[in-house]
Amino acid sequence: MEAMLARCPRYGCIQVADGLNNGEARWARTTVNVQDHMIVPKLDRATDPDKAVEDYVASLSTLPMDCSRPPWEFHFLDFPSSEAASTVAIRVHHAYGDGMSTLALLMMSTRSAAADTKSHPAAPPHRRPTRMGAIYAPQRPPLSMGTLAFVAWVLSYLVLAWNTAADIAYFAATIMFLSDQRTLFKRADDDGFHAKRFVHRSLSLDDVKFLKNSMNCTVNDVLVAVTSAALSRYYFRKSGEPNTTKICVRSLLPVNTRPATSLQTYVNVIESDMRNEVTWGNKLGYIILPFYLATHDDPLAYIRKAKKVLDRKKRSLEVIFTYKIAQIFMKVFGVKVGTSIFRCLFARTTIVFSNMVGPTEQVELCGHPVAFIAPSVYGIPEL
Repeated sequence: MEAMLARCPRYGCIQVADGLNNGEARWARTTVNVQDHMIVPKLDRATDPDKAVEDYVASLSTLPMDCSRPPWEFHFLDFPSSEAASTVAIRVHHAYGDGMSTLALLMMSTRSAAADTKSHPAAPPHRRPTRMGAIYAPQRPPLSMGTLAFVAWVLSYLVLAWNTAADIAYFAATIMFLSDQRTLFKRADDDGFHAKRFVHRSLSLDDVKFLKNSMNCTVNDVLVAVTSAALSRYYFRKSGEPNTTKICVRSLLPVNTRPATSLQTYVNVIESDMRNEVTWGNKLGYIILPFYLATHDDPLAYIRKAKKVLDRKKRSLEVIFTYKIAQIFMKVFGVKVGTSIFRCLFARTTIVFSNMVGPTEQVELCGHPVAFIAPSVYGIPEL
C-alpha cells in the first residue's frame, strides 16, 4: 500500500478550501495511516453469506466518508460466499478519478496468477482500434475508389454535424426541463443519498462474443441489448402493464475521453517515469442513450435495436462537446454550480450505464486470486 501511495501521490491527499485556490477546494498532502483505511467488520453471516455481503456493501452507501483523511477505504469481509473465499469492498471517492484511472491503479497492484511469472497481467491482443480518441472519425477513402466514395465521405461529416447539433440540443433540454417519465426504476424524491443495493451477475464473455460475431455488431451492442431485455422483463413482470406497451427510459453513458483508451497502456504510463503526466481526476464525456422497454418474440430483436441506436450515437460529437461544456461550467461558474447542473442531468434520466475492460487473465491481489471485479457507483439519483 505504501508503494501505491508513492506512485500515486493524490491518494495521499485530502481536499481543503483555504483560500489559496480562489476559494475552491484543492488537493493537499497529508500524513496517511494505512491502518485507518483497513476495516474488518464483524458480521453475522451464519445463515446466508451472500446476503451478508450484499447487506454490508449496501450499508456503505449510507455512511459518509471521513474528510479528515484521504477518502478511500478497504473493507475486508473474511468469510466465504458462493463466489469467493472472501470479499474486499474498496470504497473510493469519485473525486480521485473516473473508472479508467481507478481501475488502472487497481490493475497496477495486481500480478498474473500464472505459475511461471508474477509480472503484471498481460495486455490484450493488439488490434487496430476502432477509434483513436473519444469519437469514431470516418476515414477518407483513397482516390481509387472514385467520386461517389468521396462524396459519401463528405456527406458523413454533414451527418456528423447534424447529429451533434441535435444531440447537444437534446442534452441541454434534459438539463433544463426534459425529464423521463416516472417508472418503478426511478425514485419519487430524486434523492441520491439513500441505501442502494449492489448486485452483480456473471456473464460468459464467449457467449457475448458469439452473439457479436453472429450479429455483426460489437460487445457493447450485445451488453446494451442484454440490459434492455432484462429491464424489460423486470418492468412488465413487476408493473403488471400489458406487454404491448412500449416505454423509453434514458441512460447517461459516461465515455472516457483520454487518448490512451487501452487500460494496459494507462497502467504502463503510471509505472513508467512518465507517471507525473498521468491525468487523474474525471475525464468523461456523456451520451444520453435511450433504453426501450418492450417485449419481443425474437430475442435477437433487442440486439438489432441496440445496434441501431449505438450506431447513430457513434456518428456524433456529443461526447467531446459534453466534456468541454462540463469543463467550461466548472471553470466559469465554479464546482458547486457545475455540480448542481449535472445533478439535474442525473435526476432527469433514469439509468447510468457504463462498462470497463478488466484483466484478460487470472490475476492476484496481494497473493490472493481475484475471482471477480464488480465496479459500481452511488450518490446519484439513478438506477
